Amino acid sequence: QVELVESGGGAVPVGGFARLSCTASARTFNDHAASWFRQAPGKAREFVGGISASGEYKNYASLGRSRFTVSREKAKNTVYLQLTDLTPEDTAVYYCAAPIEEVYPVSDSSRYRYWGRGTQVTVSS
Repeated sequence: QVELVESGGGAVPVGGFARLSCTASARTFNDHAASWFRQAPGKAREFVGGISASGEYKNYASLGRSRFTVSREKAKNTVYLQLTDLTPEDTAVYYCAAPIEEVYPVSDSSRYRYWGRGTQVTVSS
């Protein structure tokens, strides 16, 4: 069992940035891919981006490919999501997720077993 805890959300101005963190309770987290999803009010949860177990491969959804960066720090069992140039459309709860076996990040949420509770990012002018 792996527990994931997100942090770093909050109120952000339009054009601003945020750095989200996801820390896992077990070191086995480092052996698999990790990804970020988000869910805006009234919308389905969507893939944002993910990172491979090694940290060398990253997969991004088109919504944030040039603005969002995923990274990981294995010594801290932590994955990060750097958000830049934020718009009101980026307002959502951001979730960290980890699969059971995959070492490469996939966009299919059903492939992920462990989820954090999420952290709210609110972008406003």
